[in-house]
Amino acid sequence: MSMEAMSRIVLPDFLPYLLAIFGLLVLWQYYQLRVMKGRILAIDIFDRSGIRMYLYVVADEQQSCEVCRSAHGTVFPPSSVMKKQFSPIKGTCKNPTNCIGFLVGLYGAWPEAYRIVERLRLSSKREPIQLDQNKLMELILGPWERSISANTDRLSIYVLEAVLGDCSNPKPAMDKYRHALEHAKEVRHMPLIVPAYFRLVELLTRQGQTAEALHFIEQFEKRYKGPTSGPYAPTEKQLGLMKIRKSHLKNAARTTAPASIA
Repeated sequence: MSMEAMSRIVLPDFLPYLLAIFGLLVLWQYYQLRVMKGRILAIDIFDRSGIRMYLYVVADEQQSCEVCRSAHGTVFPPSSVMKKQFSPIKGTCKNPTNCIGFLVGLYGAWPEAYRIVERLRLSSKREPIQLDQNKLMELILGPWERSISANTDRLSIYVLEAVLGDCSNPKPAMDKYRHALEHAKEVRHMPLIVPAYFRLVELLTRQGQTAEALHFIEQFEKRYKGPTSGPYAPTEKQLGLMKIRKSHLKNAARTTAPASIA
């Protein structure tokens, strides 16, 4: 081909975009190979998502079943949570109405959290870490608001504060659950939504706030109307349990409603 003919070749405008996509695919394959060979840890890639550890806590720990209670306070690395068959509990929940557990993602840049992140990193087998109640309280009472992860971790900390204090101080806990449901927008917040609905409805029912409890049940039903899928969508059992709660609350409301005056 002559130089004159080559000079007439016009490259399509979208070619640079195709080359960029191809480069990203090659880079991703390169990262996958290095992860598989152990040269890059999967948890290091997850660091870029804003989560460096997941903490599992159970609401009303004293009333939860022994299986869920034994998992309360367990910290998992993201590389464990990303596995397809991951479950924060070992076994099956023994509670017929299901214990309410929260899988809370944290970046954890304040000292108390950073020490836990480092323990996960240094563990050769990436094994979970169990925190007792004192360590849990130490974690959430640490100076997280002054850390660089304050904005990232704020909603997660609110949920932890609610879960660990809702039995002794339900009113501020309910406010934090409401806040979580209103502001849960990021992917890292998705595991919190369904348990927040269940726990808030349960606390509102205990406080005799039937109308508001029904409001949140209807909001839940609207949010998950139609076929639901995904790792953090409610299960068929959870959808059924919420319908039962709604029925009970409506019956209770009719029973306690004052008789109309003739």
